[in-house]
Amino acid sequence: MRIAIVGAGLSGLATAFYLKRARPDVELVIFEANPVAGGTLHTEEVQGFRFEAGGNGFLTNKPDCLQLVQDSGAESLLLPSSELARKRYIYTGELHRMPESPGLFAKSKLMTLPQKLRMLGEFLVPARRDGEDESLRQFGDRRLGPAFTRVFLDAMSAGIYGSTPDKLSVRAAFPLVVALERDHGGLFRGMIAKRRKGAGPGGVLTSTRGGIGTFIRHLETAIPAEWRYGEAVQSVARAGRGFRLHTSRGPTEVDRVAVCSTSYAAAQMVQGLDAELGHRLSGIEYSPIAVVGFGYRSLGHPLDGFGLLTTTAARQPVLGVLWDSSIFPDRAPAGCKSVRAMIGGQRNPGLVNQDEAGLIRTARVGIRNTMGIDQDPDVTYVKRWDRGIPSYAPGHIAKVDAIFARLEKIPGLYLNCNAYRGIAMNDCARNSRELAERMAR
Repeated sequence: MRIAIVGAGLSGLATAFYLKRARPDVELVIFEANPVAGGTLHTEEVQGFRFEAGGNGFLTNKPDCLQLVQDSGAESLLLPSSELARKRYIYTGELHRMPESPGLFAKSKLMTLPQKLRMLGEFLVPARRDGEDESLRQFGDRRLGPAFTRVFLDAMSAGIYGSTPDKLSVRAAFPLVVALERDHGGLFRGMIAKRRKGAGPGGVLTSTRGGIGTFIRHLETAIPAEWRYGEAVQSVARAGRGFRLHTSRGPTEVDRVAVCSTSYAAAQMVQGLDAELGHRLSGIEYSPIAVVGFGYRSLGHPLDGFGLLTTTAARQPVLGVLWDSSIFPDRAPAGCKSVRAMIGGQRNPGLVNQDEAGLIRTARVGIRNTMGIDQDPDVTYVKRWDRGIPSYAPGHIAKVDAIFARLEKIPGLYLNCNAYRGIAMNDCARNSRELAERMAR
């Protein structure tokens, strides 16, 4: 059997790896429009500094990426984040340490005493049982109060999704939080119950030595396949009981197809096969993100933490700043330091449209305002993603359910990427493994 994997980001690579592992007899053809695999997971080295184009690792509180690393024989590459990464900050007009315990939260100036008391009143808020989708803002205001939403949930939305609380579905973006209310009647009750069972959130941010791109290259070598780099799939059509892929280099016929590209690329590919499916796929929006990295040969700032996130109310041109060389020391040469600023998102999408010089200026303003650093960087790195992070807007789950219900009418065609059911690396690894198991059966 000949199977095409379209897209060699993490979802495509993991699907191919597990499919070939379960069915060595399958002939895989992997199409990747770019000259290299990895999608947004790409590490670029600039004068000894290593900058990530997208995500910089995965959390170990879920087993899926660790399992993929172990199954592919890459354990020796693992690199846990440093102890400094446990310390995080929020900028609201001034820099605050993110409270990591009830005691530190009580002393924190991120919220006033009445606001903290309102948050503690979450114990008294009745659980919502109707199952209706809410925005993260509606959920946060209802359970914890508007002040908590404006500070903590606003910053978290920017850091994870490049979005804002009113533009995120709480059920789609934070299903574990919704489960706490559903199963335990409230967030605090649920966290207490999990702590008693020894099942706290935990998890250590983990990457691989030399950057996350090292793992991508390793995974490539672990997949026996016919690789078609730089060959974009333009459309997928029926060919008897199989499919014909029309690419930039001509047609290819296969028995089955797993489209692991972005949802908007998938929409174009399947438009001629099923216009309704293509229309629904094109309805998933993405947040634009620009990544600007700075390397310093000498910097007085201690960078003693993971980095900072800003709130909307702070009116800063950056969503946050990651202190890369403190999180993973091998991201900068010995004695040097590096940071990455995130720009745009749903908060300020127009900022992403600037040219490279404009993005560098914007990042420097954000870093100066939030961290007090006005020093010229020795090295710069810029990566723009016009459609960088899938936007799990209210109604996202219903939208995705409709897509996959439509997909069932086309046997042999599969969809898999971070636009559907989880954006994190762990989600991609889990969804890909499960898809490969279904395809193998």
